[in-house]
Amino acid sequence: MKRLLLLSGKGGTGKTTVSAALIYLAQAKAVADCDVDAPNLHLVTKQTTAPEVFDFLGGEKALVDADKCIGCGSCEKLCRFDCIHIINGTAAVNEYSCEGCGVCSYSCPVGAVAMREDLAGKRELYHDDAVFSTATLKMGRGTSGKLVTEVKLAMIKNAPTCDLAIVDGSPGIGCPVIASVSGMDLVLVVAEPSGSGISDLKRLCKTAETFQAKLAVCVNKYDTSPNHAEEIENFCKEQQIPFVGKIPFDPMAVKAANEGRTVAELDCPAGMAIRKIFAAVQDILRTNDA
Repeated sequence: MKRLLLLSGKGGTGKTTVSAALIYLAQAKAVADCDVDAPNLHLVTKQTTAPEVFDFLGGEKALVDADKCIGCGSCEKLCRFDCIHIINGTAAVNEYSCEGCGVCSYSCPVGAVAMREDLAGKRELYHDDAVFSTATLKMGRGTSGKLVTEVKLAMIKNAPTCDLAIVDGSPGIGCPVIASVSGMDLVLVVAEPSGSGISDLKRLCKTAETFQAKLAVCVNKYDTSPNHAEEIENFCKEQQIPFVGKIPFDPMAVKAANEGRTVAELDCPAGMAIRKIFAAVQDILRTNDA
């Protein structure tokens, strides 16, 4: 199985739009949305059956037994994250502030505070024509990398005979991106033609190269700033990173998204450009085999 990951240095570049189009063109039978903080690939990859749903347990959180609590305040005094307070004579924990350090549990004189595994999100697995693995992390949880790994492994395990797997990753260079990159045959970066887009692209390329990932780059909405698009192309040439194409700004992309379709399904400039990018990506994956 060849594994293609799509990333972007920043949010709003059109990464998921391009991901959905490539999934459609490849008729990929193994798909994953690893942007677990804000998954949205399901909006344009229609699923017709109910998914298998799995609880995702992250780190630990403090849990107070109100019947045991004597309201002494030792936990409140020692919590450096200010997440536990005495309310109406009983300790109460703010789950979004708790970091699971366990000091409150250790210090409680009556054993009223215990550490319990935190239900940090949910993972979903669809078995339609294709295997589609996705997940949603609860707000404020710091275990995104662990959840991304579970999403990827579920896709691979349930579609072992597929020729090509396509993964939509997270923007930026944080933990979910690092977890996404491992085990990929090619990382396609969707860049934005702007000053911040170029800066973030360079940071992302450096991060990916640290993990010895093979890279390719395309530019979305290149004609909104041709000068920046040219700068991105020149950067790729200098770094010997394959530059696989430029996608024009196209109102039909919005129309496709509103209809729950991919832009590759429409006869429009953006769809045609993505078809060329898909062909270039296929060539790179074949060359990597040689």
